[in-house]
Amino acid sequence: MDYQKSKEQRLEEDRVDEILELIWTLIEDGEATADKIIKRSEDPQAARLLNDIESKGLISTDHGSGGVAFKETGERMAGEIIRRHRIAERLLSEVFELDDRQIEDHACELEHTHVLGQVVVDSICTFLGHPPTCPHGKAIPRGECCKKFSQEVKPLVGSLTDLHIGEEAKIVFISSKYHARLDRLSSLGIIPGSVIRLHQKQPTYVIRIGETELALDKDLAKEIFVKKV
Repeated sequence: MDYQKSKEQRLEEDRVDEILELIWTLIEDGEATADKIIKRSEDPQAARLLNDIESKGLISTDHGSGGVAFKETGERMAGEIIRRHRIAERLLSEVFELDDRQIEDHACELEHTHVLGQVVVDSICTFLGHPPTCPHGKAIPRGECCKKFSQEVKPLVGSLTDLHIGEEAKIVFISSKYHARLDRLSSLGIIPGSVIRLHQKQPTYVIRIGETELALDKDLAKEIFVKKV
């Protein structure tokens, strides 16, 4: 009986996690209303769960517009769920190189079995070079490891500037906050998935993409994160 109760509690917690995750993604898209959450949820008791979550002080609802917003505790909980899921997606994409469907399915499994505890998530994040986004371009909430840039685990993904001359690497993500820089890099073919070879570090970084050689200043090169191939 105690085991059954524990199992039921876990299932209820997973259902709450699903709703919190959905609210987070709808807030990202600017569509977080109670009606939208209930319609988008696959849980037949979504309305009841939403009320329970609000009664616990995790969210607030504007009963005029129907808009839903996180309170501090709810935002922290949802952020941890989203971070765990999107870090799992990066792991499955960069290390195991699974396709999109497999990535989503297995990331959900890892998220809901709680195999990835906070310490493990931070270790994987460090190993992957603190990626700012999931493979689909959605932001990954920052963790303590990202703030400290811990180097206790040798990263799988690192800055282009860490490459040795002659090494080849695949571009995984670009961390620049400046859209003009991103547009410039994109126009040069420097986008996630491209394979580059480093030819020179001084006085500028020279890389080859296909048959094209490009020169980059150090500040720009530091914003390009790659995985050796």
